[in-house]
Amino acid sequence: MVKRGSARERRLRAMFASPPPDISRGRSRRASQNAPPNDPTEPQAMVAWSLDATREHQVSATSPSRVSGRPGISAESTVRGSPVRTHRVPSRSARARRASASNRPSVPTPSSSPLAAPDTRRISNSFSGRPPIARSGTSSASPSSLREYLRNTPMGTSASSERSEVRRNEAVIDYLAKKGYSRTEAMLRMESANQEIDGRPLPQLGEDSRPKTRQGFDLLKNWVEENLDLYKPELRRVLWPLFVYSFFNMVTSFYPQDAKNFFEANKNMFLPEHTDDIRHFEPISLPEHLQDNSVAKLYRSNKYRVVLSNPAYTNLLQFLESKDKEGGSVMNAILSSFCSVKTMDRAADDRFSFASMLNQMAPGQSSPAEDEGIPGHHPGSAYTGDNPAMAGTLPRLRLGKLPMEQTLEEDVRAELAEVDAKEPPVAGRNTLSQEFEQMIKKEDEDEAPSRADIPFPPSIARDVEVEVRRVMEHRDRFEIKGRTGGVGPGVSVCMFTFHNTLDNINCMDFSDDNQLVACGFAQSYIRVWSLDGKNIQGALPEIDDLPPANSRRLIGHSGPVYAVAFPPCASARENVPERDAVPTNARWLLSSSADKTVRLWSLDTWQCMVVYKGHDRPIWDLRWGPFGQYFVTGGSDRTARLWVTDHIRQQRIFVGHDQDVDCVCFHPNSAYVFTASSDHTVRMWAVTTGNAVRMFTGHAGNVTSMECSRDGKLLATADDQGTIILWDLAPGRLLKRMRGHGKGGIWSVSWSVESTVLVSGGADGTVRVWDVAESQENTQGRVIGEGGAGSKMDAGSTSTTQNKKKKGKDVVVTADQISAFPTKKSPVYKVKFTNMNLVIAGGAYLPL
Repeated sequence: MVKRGSARERRLRAMFASPPPDISRGRSRRASQNAPPNDPTEPQAMVAWSLDATREHQVSATSPSRVSGRPGISAESTVRGSPVRTHRVPSRSARARRASASNRPSVPTPSSSPLAAPDTRRISNSFSGRPPIARSGTSSASPSSLREYLRNTPMGTSASSERSEVRRNEAVIDYLAKKGYSRTEAMLRMESANQEIDGRPLPQLGEDSRPKTRQGFDLLKNWVEENLDLYKPELRRVLWPLFVYSFFNMVTSFYPQDAKNFFEANKNMFLPEHTDDIRHFEPISLPEHLQDNSVAKLYRSNKYRVVLSNPAYTNLLQFLESKDKEGGSVMNAILSSFCSVKTMDRAADDRFSFASMLNQMAPGQSSPAEDEGIPGHHPGSAYTGDNPAMAGTLPRLRLGKLPMEQTLEEDVRAELAEVDAKEPPVAGRNTLSQEFEQMIKKEDEDEAPSRADIPFPPSIARDVEVEVRRVMEHRDRFEIKGRTGGVGPGVSVCMFTFHNTLDNINCMDFSDDNQLVACGFAQSYIRVWSLDGKNIQGALPEIDDLPPANSRRLIGHSGPVYAVAFPPCASARENVPERDAVPTNARWLLSSSADKTVRLWSLDTWQCMVVYKGHDRPIWDLRWGPFGQYFVTGGSDRTARLWVTDHIRQQRIFVGHDQDVDCVCFHPNSAYVFTASSDHTVRMWAVTTGNAVRMFTGHAGNVTSMECSRDGKLLATADDQGTIILWDLAPGRLLKRMRGHGKGGIWSVSWSVESTVLVSGGADGTVRVWDVAESQENTQGRVIGEGGAGSKMDAGSTSTTQNKKKKGKDVVVTADQISAFPTKKSPVYKVKFTNMNLVIAGGAYLPL
């Protein structure tokens, strides 16, 4: 038994009355509410206060971090099942030593700390006749230990009862802080908000006392919908960031039920565009959820960029200021704190012209702009750092054609001259030599890369023959010039349908010589068919012991095959003696799989020649370079890799995407690589340096396919929402959006030889032809997203069969669509423009 007033009791009182040096007692209400409660599953800084004054105070070394100025403190006896590693606690401050010597607790009074009053007012009757409050999963305060602590803690001999009540309330706060009951403390502060300093209850507070977040958002939403049609499309884009940050503010202010009701009431407005983000935000109800959610962290650590025209932005600010007391001030504060608004003149940007605004009024035209979002970069720029001098920088691109090797060019000229001498062209058609000169003619405005930057092996006789064949096909092709007078070109499509696949085909590719088609299956094998149905002729019949067949199976992968690709090749020339013929057919095949490997197959021996390893997760896509030799892969490990066929390891690793790299492709000059990711961004990488030179944002869904135009100036990307976006590579800007496909994904796109027409195919079972040039028409047709009976559908046609019942919801078709070819319930896996401008498409019949 220790006598009252002894040195041991004084030391004990001083120890409990003086908090650690970094604890702030006078915390404001906002700081206490915004501070996330401690998660019992995470390591916290736990101070073990010993009841034996002769022992040294110990503190664990698990985590020295502090959250919002509040240390997570806990008694060692309350931590079960895990020993506490300790180290020596720093010496207490001089103030604590003086408090111990005078036997008075170091508790600030309301007069000494302006922040003490809100805390004491809200905590006064927390334990007056009601049990202690504790959150589930968190250690709660014991009533007996709390009463003992209050009984042994001196409160002084003040004449004022209110001051004594204040000190008692401060003692409760200190006890909860020292014991580490941060969640209990936060809940007590919330429930004791409606009390006077002396404990008397305050009058009931109405909704006007809370921040009018929901009221302000609803007010702004109604104003936007009632605004002029000229400003409505761009003003709608402001609602999404205001919705997100309003929801975050409710969560951090400890209004979980209000936040949930607000989220459920407004989330359907943004589901078509922000489905993935809403799926990530839906489970959030507590402040610690915001810290654990990667998407929420991205929003909170970056300002959301919004581009508005000057008149729309001015009207928005005037409205918010006029409704200041009704919630406009809250929306204005969120807009200025969490959004970066960039204003543009209508004359300076075509997107805000009257014609563009009128086009956006049509249904389905509310996709985000390419410079809207949170990546923290300027349109097209791949720089995401904090250096303002580098923000918005666009490296100069060399988009011209790669010059031909000098010896190869001379050999091709000689061969073409010989062919012209043997087979003179008909009247009105260029000779092959003239066609070749036009093809290799360099344009002054296009800067081309050097062959010294990208090493290639010396050319061989096969390369000469391939180039000669390309010149012949270029001269004899069906030329497509785009729309003329509103009438689209007559594009022909040859569709190959695979039956009895049981939905096991994952990928498909056609060879450039139009002889073979390869499919990758979920059963880990590859099957190659001949397009004409004839038996595949082996190049080495002396070692080919398989019976003749029109298909061959390649077995070697140990997981589903996700991508196959034929190398560049050309069809054989006709009327060439067998002794002079040089084989130009496809001799190799690349495949990637869930087994994290890439395999190179020989189509001469039908055996696997090389296994490339480097990715540590499934590989979703791969593409050959335009001249062979190089190929690029993209996988689930969020990287893309550049390979050379004669090297076992990758030559470049392109890192920067936040999620899986779903699609990859090459630029026609082989100097750049494009990657598309599930993070809804598309990046352009320089092969020589491995650095990103462009980044494009604007897709609302996952990018499922992309292709660079043959002239190297445009990039077409398609997503699973049925939208195709054309990008101008040099300025890094969005050129146009095209809609017409149903949802489910556009799985393949391809460009015509002239780069004036684009063809696409996807899950809706249609092949669609698009006009790349800017269209002045505003007509829009509506077609059924599901494939019909095989009739052709034009965008300008709005009539539908009256007697036929519609299946599903109509799909809005933009005026850019030239024509659409529906299949009979066959999703289109691959579309391809041949060098003769014939479209080849392939799909699998799925009756169910």
